[in-house]
Amino acid sequence: MMNKKNSFLMPLIIASAIAVGFFIGGKLSFNDSPERLFSTNSKKDKLNRLIDYIDYEYVDDVNTDSIVEITVNSILEKLDPHSVYISEKEMDRVSENMKGDFVGIGVNFYAYKDTITVIKTVKDGPSFLKGILPGDRILMADNDTLYGKDFPSEVIVEKLKGKEGTTVNLKVFRKAENKTFNIEVKRGVVPLKSVESFYMLTKDIGYIKVNRFAESTYKEFKSSLDDLQKRGAKKLVLDLRDNPGGYLGMAEEMADEFLEEGKLILFTKNKKGKINKSFATDEGSFEDKPIYVLINERSASASEIVAGALQDNDIGTIVGRRSFGKGLVQREMALGDGSAVRLTVSRYYTPTGRSIQKTYANGTKDYYQRFTDRFHSGEMVSVDSIKVADSLKFVTPKGKVVYGGGGIIPDVFVPIGSNEEEAVESMDTLGFLSFFVFEHLEEDRDRYANYSQEEYVNDFKVDDILFEKFVEYSVNRNLRMNFYEHEQSIKRFLKASIAEQLFNTNIHAKIKADEDPMLQKVLELDSNVMQQQESSLIKANN
Repeated sequence: MMNKKNSFLMPLIIASAIAVGFFIGGKLSFNDSPERLFSTNSKKDKLNRLIDYIDYEYVDDVNTDSIVEITVNSILEKLDPHSVYISEKEMDRVSENMKGDFVGIGVNFYAYKDTITVIKTVKDGPSFLKGILPGDRILMADNDTLYGKDFPSEVIVEKLKGKEGTTVNLKVFRKAENKTFNIEVKRGVVPLKSVESFYMLTKDIGYIKVNRFAESTYKEFKSSLDDLQKRGAKKLVLDLRDNPGGYLGMAEEMADEFLEEGKLILFTKNKKGKINKSFATDEGSFEDKPIYVLINERSASASEIVAGALQDNDIGTIVGRRSFGKGLVQREMALGDGSAVRLTVSRYYTPTGRSIQKTYANGTKDYYQRFTDRFHSGEMVSVDSIKVADSLKFVTPKGKVVYGGGGIIPDVFVPIGSNEEEAVESMDTLGFLSFFVFEHLEEDRDRYANYSQEEYVNDFKVDDILFEKFVEYSVNRNLRMNFYEHEQSIKRFLKASIAEQLFNTNIHAKIKADEDPMLQKVLELDSNVMQQQESSLIKANN
């Protein structure tokens, strides 16, 4: 059994719950003018006067900026769990994440033994084009030394980022050649990918994994979908697991790819009762084709919009576990000092009229506790344990019963794995495997030099020596589990993690597919459909 103290599962749950509350978006506008919204009134005067009194009259010097931030957060906590304050300090990072790119030199790195070591470069990015290689150490950026000190990652990133078109002079040590050299890199736009991976799962089934809904998401998704269709994809697996959401508009455009013109995608309703409906256009390129949407307990917001729109229109099959249950729409509004607030401005409803927002009547703590309670209630292992209310029952046009009030319940349920099975998965998603693999490649990168992607996927096997090294590495870091019971699974994940650092995330995802219960369920469902079609054809011919 796994030591609960060292379990990866609970940190993953907590981290994901926080992420769900953070990645939020909307597109709605207020009807009131700024003059009406922000005109003077007694409530605002009271707060302004209090701050002024503290500034000018209080006996001690006080940082009133911090008081204001505490006040803002306290007010928002009284509203709902997804109305949040973003400080000026956080704003750039949040904006980059939702925009989908940033300006920099395009490297992934670890601060390894007090030195910045490149994991890999972004393909066709500034560093890639200048010939910087995995394993290179960046010693200096212009006149700033980057080694020998315990620099926080954000400090390093700030030294490497800058305005587009500006240059940074790097001093680099290449371990493989035992040489140091200087190189000038021109900063450029570096994408933050929303489409984490895409590949052909079978000869006619494409697979796309989307990790969030940022400004660039639909463009990335459409490019990936077009590529897969050219390769013969007539069916699609859209993986929205662990996707916390983002911009509502991106979800609408994605859903439009699968829905016929005129089909309702969703509608929103604000406090005044105004309803805005969103309908599919004639632009969809994957209409009338089989689609499987994968969701889990950490799929939220925009992910639920896509899943709900397809489910309520009787399109495709939703596979997995009940989604998070966030049916609120936020709008970001600047506060005038570089900070902003993302304020809930409306609720959204699926085409049948469902609100999938779970209750937050008892406050934020209770709201997220309800999320973690799912892991103890049995609903992760049995669909029969999901509590539904008959008052929240809705019916799709073809007669399928669906429920509101706390997430999307899938058409086909796939239970969560055991704690140890989930721990193996978490080793990958939380970066534990990645750092081990990084150290392994630092010691023996030449071992993989002659592998092509295809040769690696087909021929490379993780041997017992590497597996034993990983067991030792894990035990030394206080991870306790029955490694040998899960040896084949761990070896597959090690192979996938090595592939990600040597090649790309597509190969990483493809290697993991054979160990993925939801993907195996999709293949089973698709095989059953094919058999039914063949049986019907035989009967028709007879």
